[in-house]
Amino acid sequence: MPASATPATHDEPATPGPRAQMHYDDKPHPHTASNKLARLAWGVVQATLFRFSPRPLHAWRTLLLRLFGAKLHPTARVYPRCRVWGPWNLTMGERATLADDVDCYCVAPIRVGARTTISQYAYLCAATHDFEDRTFPLCPMPITVGADCWLAADVFVGPGVTIADGVVVGARSSVLKDLPAWKVCTGTPAAPIRERVIRDENAKGTKDPKPDSTGGTA
Repeated sequence: MPASATPATHDEPATPGPRAQMHYDDKPHPHTASNKLARLAWGVVQATLFRFSPRPLHAWRTLLLRLFGAKLHPTARVYPRCRVWGPWNLTMGERATLADDVDCYCVAPIRVGARTTISQYAYLCAATHDFEDRTFPLCPMPITVGADCWLAADVFVGPGVTIADGVVVGARSSVLKDLPAWKVCTGTPAAPIRERVIRDENAKGTKDPKPDSTGGTA
């Protein structure tokens, strides 16, 4: 009998078996028939009406996402090349943004806080697999990104992660655990490198911001 097939004892861990011992045929499917039909319908809409809409038509894309159950503030922005797995699991606050080429794999709920920007090629991955189970089941786990955050280009956010308010995550970092509020974080796994401090230009005696043409400030 090959060593890989030797039964485990109480004194030693089980030796991993060959790939053939994984029971992929018995793998439980986490999605209902209605879920599959909804994803099929959304896939058609996303590949046509959503994907080819002009960039400025944020209200149109917001409407399409809402029709499939997304909870979006009217000022939230999702750009046309962003990929959303299941809109019914997406919540976005005021002026939250998902840029082009963001992959929002929202098998579980993903929440993006107000004024948060998720930059190009970021991947929000709200599911993993239990690789210690022979059936390799899918394990959905929610992601929360707080308010006033910026996830720079190509950031990966793993399942079950909470990013607190005010966090900046540097480009190509991987967020594999929760991050504390108002920190600048980089690396794999991402970790705080310094505080994020917002400058108060007026307090330093600088000139007041110039008003723009709408009466606001530039």
